[in-house]
Amino acid sequence: MKKALLTYFLLLVFCGIPQHSLSQTYQLTGNPVNTTGWTLIPSATTVTDFIRLTDDITGQSGAIKLNDPINLKYCDKWKVEFDFRIDGNGTAAYGKGDGFTFWYLNNPPTGFITGGGLGIPANATGLMVGFDIFNNSTEAQMSKVHLLYGTNNSTNNNIEYNNTPGSTFHSPDLNATQPFVGPTYKHVEVNGQTDLTNPTNWIISIKIDGVQIVNQSFAPSGGAIGMTQGYFGFSAATGAASARHSIKNAKIFIDKVPILTNTVTPFVCVNPASGTGIVDLTSYASQFVANPSSYIISYYILGSSTPIANPSNFQYSGNTTITVVIKDPTSTLCDNGDGVIQLNPTPFAAQDASLTACNNNNAGGGLFDLTTAAVTNVPGVTKKFYNTLADLNNGGPEITNPAAFFSPAATVYVKVTTSQGCVSNAKITLNIAPTVTVTDATLRSCPIETSPATASFNLTAATVGTGTKKYYPSLTDAVNGTNEISTPTAYIAPNGVVYVKVSNTSGCYGIAKVTLVVIPPVYSSVLADKTICPEATTTLDAGPGFASYEWSTGANTRSITNVGIGTYWVKLKTGDCVVTQSVKVYPSEQPVITSVDISGTTVTVYVNGGTAPYQYSMDNIHWQDSNIFKNTSRGVSKIYVRDSYSCTPMEIDITVPNIINVITPNGDGVNDAIDYSALAGKKNLAFSIFDRYGAKIHQGDKSNRYRWDGTVGGRKVPTGSYWYSVTWNENDKKNTSVTYSGWILVKNRE
Repeated sequence: MKKALLTYFLLLVFCGIPQHSLSQTYQLTGNPVNTTGWTLIPSATTVTDFIRLTDDITGQSGAIKLNDPINLKYCDKWKVEFDFRIDGNGTAAYGKGDGFTFWYLNNPPTGFITGGGLGIPANATGLMVGFDIFNNSTEAQMSKVHLLYGTNNSTNNNIEYNNTPGSTFHSPDLNATQPFVGPTYKHVEVNGQTDLTNPTNWIISIKIDGVQIVNQSFAPSGGAIGMTQGYFGFSAATGAASARHSIKNAKIFIDKVPILTNTVTPFVCVNPASGTGIVDLTSYASQFVANPSSYIISYYILGSSTPIANPSNFQYSGNTTITVVIKDPTSTLCDNGDGVIQLNPTPFAAQDASLTACNNNNAGGGLFDLTTAAVTNVPGVTKKFYNTLADLNNGGPEITNPAAFFSPAATVYVKVTTSQGCVSNAKITLNIAPTVTVTDATLRSCPIETSPATASFNLTAATVGTGTKKYYPSLTDAVNGTNEISTPTAYIAPNGVVYVKVSNTSGCYGIAKVTLVVIPPVYSSVLADKTICPEATTTLDAGPGFASYEWSTGANTRSITNVGIGTYWVKLKTGDCVVTQSVKVYPSEQPVITSVDISGTTVTVYVNGGTAPYQYSMDNIHWQDSNIFKNTSRGVSKIYVRDSYSCTPMEIDITVPNIINVITPNGDGVNDAIDYSALAGKKNLAFSIFDRYGAKIHQGDKSNRYRWDGTVGGRKVPTGSYWYSVTWNENDKKNTSVTYSGWILVKNRE
């Protein structure tokens, strides 16, 4: 390689994070290209979105390098991607040359050379990958890839001639299929990973525009053996031949397994008896990563390359620095070896502490969680609690319920033992917070009219104490905080009690009882239903003693007058309560004349309904208490009846027949028969004759014109007395039943 080779190097290191995401730590991108963190070495310069390492001029070199060294000690995989273009006119004598290189060198590179060394400094050590376009043997153009993992100490510092076994690679001439010179950019991918069969080697894969060039294991040689830190960069050179060497879209990703913190300094102590301590290093893994089980974590004593065999039971005696290496087995990213556990044994001493609890509802003490007392911030300690220092020193009895220890104000003691066996005692002072003062109360409320045994209570109006209040139907609910009353401002309940939990800002509470009293409704004792005659009116009086009156008629007076039949109400106010009392005015029931019996001239009137006692009259002027009228005139008369209300009387017409008591059926035309045909206009007229034994012997009806001539079946009856009964219904609204009865003498000649 007589001409200079430009090296463009982009290393992408994948450091394993659980999400397998990558962060671009270093890159050469943008327009104009951003070179922050890089150093340009002439004749390299930026042009819009690319770096031009050399121009098409002979005898030039140019480079760009990353300012900070990169440690790949814990990286078992890495990747490089970049785009390159080699173009220009070249020289008349030699054409285009030489090429470029990307590298990872163990010392800050200086002294970039021109010509066939492709710009690589003399005797440089590290990884170098060159893209060579000039054959120094034939002085013709070519396209070859050279790789060296060692020291560049070959002829003229030209890696084209370095053939260290196992550490070098030289591709065939790719000019026919993959020419490096041309007007367009080519894309290069270089992947490296640790060779698991020989962990000191790297398996390196190179692709150009997706075509595999090499994929094999390389061993470090020369000064590269044991190399873990170096500088990334790119260089190019021209000699007697020339070309433009350009790169762009260069990116370097340097990520490791992310850790939450770099250094953990736990409290540790040594057992006074042995002068040593035992610590579980793995117990601190969660301080480095959130899910330790997803990683492979190794622990080393600083300066040792041998991992600690049993990190969960590590013995120490003095200050010890532990290096923690974290590997994600599922990702291509680098291990993280930045974690440190610093063990600095310190004498252990627990601190006295205090706890405060509430004397809720004057229970006589508070419920303490002794385990929360801040007696130490050392993790992983064991605590035992005792009522007295003597109990602690004698090993018991131990408090068995430290997480829920009920006690008045007192002092208890705790023995604290670290995981290394260090022991210290502390005193815990138990304080009782100020008691929440509450007082019982009583609420009175007016009854609900539709359910007078209940009332709507505004529980929030009860004066029970100061603080946040919640309301409950029972004491148990108040203590447990269950079944809270959701509508305390309108709580519907009968006589009874509810409970109010009054809490202060410290969370302490007292419980007050609130007695609920439904104020009995006060009704008028004098206002009562009335019965009046249908055509009458009356006065309704609610009586004295009420704060106000409001009648359904609109009146606001104690009484209302000229009230007819109907239903009325009045709202009566006593104190703050108002009740509605209904009252009815009924029409009196009119008496009904159910039947009338007439015996001779005696009339007996039978009445039903209405309200007894009844009075009777035949002229609506003179009234009598008896229902019997004697010596009643023959013919049509009126009967009047009224009940105790003395309303308009009921009246009916009656007929007292003119009856003959003796008949002589001898055919002389005088008293030959009994004749009731004059009553034929009455409803349901019936006429019957009975012998002295009560047997009916004759029925008078329309067929015989309501007559009897003293015969039965055409034969004369014996002379004697016979009984008769005549019934009918008067032609009035009630169809009043009338019965007329008596005896008759029949005289028949033998």
